[in-house]
This record gives sequence, structure tokens and C-alpha cells, in this order.
Amino acid sequence: MKYISTRGQAPALTFEEAMLTGLARDGGLYVPETIPQMSADEIAALAGLSYEETAYRVMRPFIGDSFTDGEFRDIISRAYAGFGHAARAPLVQLAPNHFLLELFHGPTLAFKDFAMQLIGQLFEAALKRRGERVTIVGATSGDTGSAAIEAFRGLDAVDVFILFPHGRVSEVQRRQMTTPDDANVHALALDGDFDDCQARLKDMFNDFAFRDGVRLAGVNSINFARVLAQVVYYFSSAVSLGAPGRKVSFTVPTGNFGDIFAGYIAKQMGLPIDRLVVATNQNDILNRCLTGQGYFKGETIPSISPSMDIQVSSNFERALFYAYGQDGKAVAQLMDELSSGGFNVSQGAMEALRESFSSGRASEEETLATIAATLNSSTELLCPHSAVGVKVAEEQRDPQTPMITLATAHPAKFPDAVERASGIRPPLPPRMADLYDRSERVSRIDNDLAAIETHIKGHIPA
Repeated sequence: MKYISTRGQAPALTFEEAMLTGLARDGGLYVPETIPQMSADEIAALAGLSYEETAYRVMRPFIGDSFTDGEFRDIISRAYAGFGHAARAPLVQLAPNHFLLELFHGPTLAFKDFAMQLIGQLFEAALKRRGERVTIVGATSGDTGSAAIEAFRGLDAVDVFILFPHGRVSEVQRRQMTTPDDANVHALALDGDFDDCQARLKDMFNDFAFRDGVRLAGVNSINFARVLAQVVYYFSSAVSLGAPGRKVSFTVPTGNFGDIFAGYIAKQMGLPIDRLVVATNQNDILNRCLTGQGYFKGETIPSISPSMDIQVSSNFERALFYAYGQDGKAVAQLMDELSSGGFNVSQGAMEALRESFSSGRASEEETLATIAATLNSSTELLCPHSAVGVKVAEEQRDPQTPMITLATAHPAKFPDAVERASGIRPPLPPRMADLYDRSERVSRIDNDLAAIETHIKGHIPA
């Protein structure tokens, strides 16, 4: 199994190499050279299995010989041992044929834990075998950063630096990043928005002297290992509702496109997915693009669903790669145009995108109303991101086809918005009850590449 760049100018790598590299040296994102297939019988055989066994069977073909079967099973077991629900990703019914996939039972109460706990164990195993140490730098709109810090804190082979937009994450998200006291993890509050954080991250990867000097690695959703881990819960949930014997649709609240791109991979593997619905908040570049308005950056507007406050969805590049027939030159041209503001998608590529994806958006008022209405109709308390998904799903779902909406975070991560909508201030789980009492450790930093690189170099072991 080899991995190739979406821009076509970087060497093909093994899974382990692509995982440790993150962003390709031509600026592109790695994707598998071919997408492994699962037969209907293999999918049906997942019924009744543990989440860990499902994960092993779904992901194993992508790993190649980077890890032995035994190593990979042990890695998966360690990754999900700390989740607070035996099913890992349980389904809850909201309405006839509408289901919520609860992805918030991990250590930091967000769906990012599914990928980050796995990738932490993958990195540790690979680096110990190689006798190497790396510097991980990530950008977060809230949940990726806390999940990364939780996954890598205290590990021997990595130093972790997380950039988050100062003042634009919830207090719970911030404290989850700033309260760990392990010496190898560092929270950096950037003066800017998430798109600035993501841009500086890509700048660091494209500064090859810095990249090589600190042995830079990335765990943002630019890393395909992140996407791969998220493919699993599409299979586990769809099989629970009768796949492959019947089709299932998914609605995914997303800003960076990684979580729904995992659904695209699942569909290409053979999972009978009817529709993949992109749900956006008021920062709706994805909805605008998928409804034929081009992919043009606008102003990022702070919202009650801050993890979706994004105008440049990095994983959308992977979807474009397939929509343009795996033409790396065409994708590179589009990314050049994006740096100048945006681009229009060709008619053929738009048709390809619409074969896989549809979209909708939710305003702030609609998001709040959905939290209240869902609590009233089903007793399920939603975070504002999950509410965006539920609102769009209700508008677009076919009553004859099961719809699964991904619940991406625990409501306690966004208590102000949830209380405003429902009158209920959701408590943190007992294991996090003292979060507000813990001391914080954070560095505020200018939106300046040189300043960020200097800070990182000054805080890693010589």
C-alpha cells in the first residue's frame, strides 16, 4: 500500500512514512494510491463485533506492512481503552429513521479522540522502533488541540505544540489544552483566527530548513491516519442499522471536511452509503461551493459552534483530487488560485462532487432552536455543532432511508450556548469535574511565522 500526494509532485510513501510526514513536500495531502475494497460479505461479517475488531478489519488493508497484525491489534486496544462507553460510538434514536452517532465518549469529549488516540499510539510505536523523536505541531479550532495533547502528553518520543485562535475557543476547550502539566506539551494562543493557525502550520511544513531541523510532524486532518481512524465509525454504525442489506445516509457537521471525507472513503470501500450531507454553520464556504457558488474565502465570523468557524477547509483538497480524476496538476492550480482568494469548480468536477455530497447550513438562531427542539422531542441534549447537523439532516433526509447524524462533541464543552438554548447548563463528566480549578499554562504568540518557529525551537530538547 502506497500513498500519493494530491498535487502529484511528491514521492509515494508507505503508510508509516506518510503518517510521520503529514503534509507532502509539494504542499499536497497524502491519499492511498488505491482504495481497498470490502465485499458485502465482509461488511456483513462486522455485525455484532466489538468496535476494536471492526476497527482492525476496516483499517488493516490501509496499513500494509508498516505494523504486524499483533502490533496493530495492540495499538487499537490501547487507543480505545480510555473511552467512557463500552460501545465506543453508540447510536441513539432521535426520531423515526433518524439516529445520532455519539462520538463524544473519548477522553476529551469530542470525535477527534477516535483518531488522535489511535495516532498517538501509532506514532509512539513507530518512533520507538526507529529510535527517533519528532516535533508535532497542530492547528485547532478547539477539539483537535485538546485531543492531540491528551493523546501525546507524557510520551517519550514527541514534543507537541498546538496553535489555537486566542479568544475563539470555548473555555472548556481552552482549559483542556492549557491545564496538562506534562513537559512535552505546549499550548500557543495565536492572535488570529483558525485559518491563520492553519496557514502558519502549512508555512512551517513548507519551510524545509525548519521542518527538517526540528523533525516536524503533523497530526491535523492533513494526516491521512486521522481520516482513516474516522472511517471506522461509518462502518460500525451503518452495519448496526442493516448495512450492507440496506443503504444508510449520513449528515456531518464539518468545517475542515475531514470527518465527512472519511465517509467518502467508506463509500468507496463498498459501504452502501446513499447520501453524505455536509452541514455548515454561518461560515458556509463548503455549502456555497457545493451549491455552485464557487470556493471563495470570506470573513470568518465567530459563532456558537466555534470548531466550524473555518473558511479554508484543508481536507476539501482530497475531495477535489478525486473529483478532478486524480489530476494532481489541476489540484495544484486550484490551490494556487485559492491563495489569491478562491476558484470556481469545473462543471465535470462539480457533477462528481454532487454524486457524493450534498449540503445545507444552519444559522445561529436555527442552531439554538434545534438544541431546544431536540431536547423536547427526544431528551437528547446536543452541543451546537451536533445541532447544526441535526437541523440540516431533518431538512434533507429521506424518510425511507436511515439517516445518521454525527454528534461531534459533548454538550458540556459548550455550556454557555447549550444553557442559552435549553436552560440547562450541562455538567462535565466526573473525571473532568475539577477542570475549572486546574492551573493553566499557555503562551500567547503573534501571528508571525518567525516568532512561532523561534518559540518552538526554544522549547524542544537540544
